[in-house]
Amino acid sequence: MRSLALALILCALLPLFHAYCFKKYLKPGITHCRDDKDKTWHPIGSHWRNSDCMDCTCESCCSGYATPTHFPDDCMKEWDQKACEFKVVKKSDPSISCPIFGAVGK
Repeated sequence: MRSLALALILCALLPLFHAYCFKKYLKPGITHCRDDKDKTWHPIGSHWRNSDCMDCTCESCCSGYATPTHFPDDCMKEWDQKACEFKVVKKSDPSISCPIFGAVGK
């Protein structure tokens, strides 16, 4: 019974793993902050996208992409790191795009 409850909790939390934000706390008086992933410095008030495809400010970072959740069964999602996005394409011919009916994130 406990494993069933755990499975239900994990299923309920699954959409949260695809789209998320987190807050960062700043020390008063600072003029720059450091990106936790890339270790790059940015002035307070600026916006940037890091190598994890997160859209960041000095106060927060949020996922910068949507994850497709509903698309035809004969299609698959592929991650494009350069564009920071998922593309949904035909399994039999990846050069053909598929429609996306639902997504989470961004």
